[in-house]
Amino acid sequence: MPNKNQIDELKEILLGRKENILTNIQNSRSNIDQLKEQDINDELDYAELVSDSFTEGMIANHQLDELNQIEEALKKISTGTYGICDMCGVTIPLGRLKAKPFAKFCTECRTVYEQEAGKRAKN
Repeated sequence: MPNKNQIDELKEILLGRKENILTNIQNSRSNIDQLKEQDINDELDYAELVSDSFTEGMIANHQLDELNQIEEALKKISTGTYGICDMCGVTIPLGRLKAKPFAKFCTECRTVYEQEAGKRAKN
């Protein structure tokens, strides 16, 4: 289990990442708004606009998902449950938390989770 100093360091990383994501989301929204204001002269312009808007939207959605995970991790820090695998309840290794501070699962459970998600996606 990470000690208090390690958790504080990881919390600072999470807060910094949260700030970056909020800025990125705002920038994506601004970019989408700018794309909507572009003149469309032909079908090629329209196709490019749709593609660019879709890309910006996907980026924003991915970042919103990460933001939600960061919020969950910050909540766990405040409740004292940070660094505990949601699936099996073991302590998530510090190396994994440093690589992904908002990790919900230990490495073994993450593998199981991804395999199950893959099976559900195929059905």
